[in-house]
Parts: sequence; structure tokens; C-alpha cells
Amino acid sequence: MGWTVRDIPDLRGRTIVVTGANSGLGYVTARELARRGAHVVLACRDRRRGAQALERLLGQVPEARAELRLLDLGDLSSVRAFAAGFADQPLDVLINNAGLMAVPYATTTDGFETQFGVNHLGHFALTGLLLDQLLATPGARVVTVSSLLHLTGPGVLSEERHYRRWRAYGRSKTANLLFTHELARRIEASGADLLAAAVHPGYTETELHAKGPRPAGSGTGRRIARIGNRLFATDPEVGATPTLYAATAPDVSADSFTGPSVMGVRRLRGGPGAGWRAPWTRRDRLAERLWERSEELTGVHYDALPPVRVTSPE
Repeated sequence: MGWTVRDIPDLRGRTIVVTGANSGLGYVTARELARRGAHVVLACRDRRRGAQALERLLGQVPEARAELRLLDLGDLSSVRAFAAGFADQPLDVLINNAGLMAVPYATTTDGFETQFGVNHLGHFALTGLLLDQLLATPGARVVTVSSLLHLTGPGVLSEERHYRRWRAYGRSKTANLLFTHELARRIEASGADLLAAAVHPGYTETELHAKGPRPAGSGTGRRIARIGNRLFATDPEVGATPTLYAATAPDVSADSFTGPSVMGVRRLRGGPGAGWRAPWTRRDRLAERLWERSEELTGVHYDALPPVRVTSPE
């Protein structure tokens, strides 16, 4: 039957941060980790919605050790404040889950295109600012949620003359995979006891669909989209499984990309397995360039994980 949430080990004594934990994949991830005894931090942008999620979680898992902490990934000052709250505290797993999908053009507080700023730069900064806590915790992990739609955004560092929301989303998801790749390379070179892995949830019906663009055109097009969701989309209970696997399973490998394993017409569903990723997401030089650019934009440097020699071609 493969791996299921029933295989999550006892997590008592472990602290796990889940970004975007107020709904969808993030909420299910946080709830299941809390159900196994982890101290779960729900890192949410909106205080009201975060508090509602925490109340719901405690209602479903009364014995849970969970708390809400505010985090706006579109505001680097918020990211820094969140990380400062973890000074001298152990951190076993950081799950970079929060994100935006195909939203109209806007910029973050710091002036970055919103999807790239939230989906990649915010998580890049957060991981770097929590790096000392992660490195000080044996067996710590960083799990970053990407998407199969990274296939639509290969030119992650190229300049776009016109904003295209789906391409911008794909570029941000490509950035997630390149970040994981470079982080894994630096960890291996340094000999640190830290695992970096990426996941995708397959086709999952979450709030991302509600916040993103609705299908253009007639009501018929929207009805077709709804039918497609019913036929092919999973709910967050299933979509969160790859993340839970990458965060807790003993056989997860560095720089892996885990997603639903079922193939065929329903290939975006099923338990966790190796996901296909575009070859450009494993290019050392591209990953290094993105890393350097991310350091420049965020002002966050991973001093404990210095750069390593590039081996793969551009």
C-alpha cells in the first residue's frame, strides 16, 4: 500500500515550523504532525485566520502542542522578527509551504514581484535566518513545497518584459527547486547534519485555486474547470502526504523531489514517490547564480554553508 500518514513516527520532543498553516496543505500538515506529538508552530500572515486555524486544530487534536506565530513572507522585516523569536531554540523541521499562485501583478513590501518574493525570497530568507537553529539540531530538515508547474518557468533569472501570472508562478516554483538543490550541495560539502528536500502535492484543490485567477470566458468554461477539479483533484488530506513523508520518513534523500506516485490519467494522485523534475532544476551554476542573487536581494547570507565548486553546466 506504500507510505501513509499512519507511518509518521512519534514526534514528541521535536519542534516543527509550517509556513502558511492556516489552511489547505499547511493546515493538514501541521495537524498531522501535532497528532504525532510534535510541537508545531503555525507560521501565518493573518492573525485572525491563524487563530481560527489553531482553534480548529486544538479541537481536532486536543492534546496537541501547537502555537501561532505571525509571519508575512512578503515583508522581510516580518521574516526577521519571526526568526529572532527562535533565538537559542531547537528547530527540527522547517516546512516552507506557504505560497501564492498565479495572482495579478503586485509587489511585496520590499518591492519584489509578489510570487517570486513570497514563494522563493521569503522562504530563502527565513531558512537562512533559522539556519543556526537547524544546524544545532541533529537530523534537522528543510522541506520546500514546489509544484509540477515549475515546468512553465525555466527562465528563473531572465528579465520579463510583460508579466504573465502563470509563468511567474512557474519561475517561483523553479526557484524553490534550485534553492533546494544548492542548499543540498552546500550541506553535503560542509558535512552538516541537515537534510534539504522538495515536494509537490500534485493536483490538489486548495485556497491557492480560490486566490488565483478564475478561468476566463463563459460560465461554461468555469463549469468545465469545476468538473476537472472533481475528477482529478485531490483534497488537502491527500495532497499533504508528500510533505509529511519528506518531513518524517527515514529514507528521504537529499535534493529529492517527492510527489504523488500514481501514474496514468490520474498521475497527480496517490501516495508519495519520486517526482519528475525538469533538468534545469539540477544545474549547479544556475542554482548558484540564483542563490547569489537571492542573497543580494534579501541581505541574508548563509555563512555556515559556504559556496562549493560548480560541477554541472549552465
